[in-house]
Amino acid sequence: MPKITIFDSTLRDGSHGIRHQFTKTQIKNYSVLAEKSGIPIIVVGHGNGLGASSIHLGTAKLTDKIMLRTARQELNKTRLGTFVLPGFATLKDMDMAISEGVDVFQVASHCTEATVTKQYIEYAKKKGKEVYGVLMMSHMVDSEILMEQAILMQDYGVQGVLFMDSAGALLPQNVSERVYAIKSVDIKVGHHPHNNLGLAVANALIAVEAGATMLDGTTCGLGAGAGNLPLEVIVPLLHKLGYKTGINEDALFECADYIRSEFPLPKVDPISIVSGLSGVFSGFKPLVLKASKEYGASSYDIFRELGRQKTVAGQEDMVIEIAKELSKT
Repeated sequence: MPKITIFDSTLRDGSHGIRHQFTKTQIKNYSVLAEKSGIPIIVVGHGNGLGASSIHLGTAKLTDKIMLRTARQELNKTRLGTFVLPGFATLKDMDMAISEGVDVFQVASHCTEATVTKQYIEYAKKKGKEVYGVLMMSHMVDSEILMEQAILMQDYGVQGVLFMDSAGALLPQNVSERVYAIKSVDIKVGHHPHNNLGLAVANALIAVEAGATMLDGTTCGLGAGAGNLPLEVIVPLLHKLGYKTGINEDALFECADYIRSEFPLPKVDPISIVSGLSGVFSGFKPLVLKASKEYGASSYDIFRELGRQKTVAGQEDMVIEIAKELSKT
């Protein structure tokens, strides 16, 4: 049975669920617990990665530098990772992250735009860092196109490619098709599920069964909308099935107890379900609910129209436009 590498994005993707308001104490305390549990990699920073803190995307309580430095001080065996999304992050941001002790970079793009990651991947590799490619909104293309994009990232030098179900829209058969396609060209593959349809755990297990050797999630599923893959659930299940992760279950449960004591947890509710069925990024939920209340338009209809127009993160202004149009009908 292959070892499954767990990426813990609680202190990155989890921040979407709390409006990017992690405190230094929370980052420190969680990092201590992650180190104790033997989690191999924790990914830290704004939900949208380095350089993304803004009024448009959400202003983080702490700077990227402070978040990374705070986590780094508590880590020994656990490696420190961070997230790079071209358009928000710059090479200067990457230099800062390297100076703060980042070991691992996740360099991401929309599922059809891997070419924008070339400069960033090659730069991180030149600096001697471990680099993984990330293809977001992977439900929007078929497995063959996703495979072609993964090949590009491999050519740029990544050690593996994770595909994100950013909208929580994929069904188990969709996940296995994508894993088989990427794995067929000898690329190490991983999956980052979202839980809009209540399938994050099932999809993670299907991904591993199909040959994925990396999973990316958060403790208690902390994150936008219905949240992410809950690590305290998937890790013991992997162990039960005979896979190894190197993570201590009881210590991981301590991580879960801490997150549960500090933050409101995500749940699968009707608006998250419609978001998943419509294939729209979960992070739109607060904006949709606000626009629905302000303009008197159905939040479900707003999500359905966002999905029809294939809206992606970065197009948040579309929420208001659609809500205004729907309010006229």
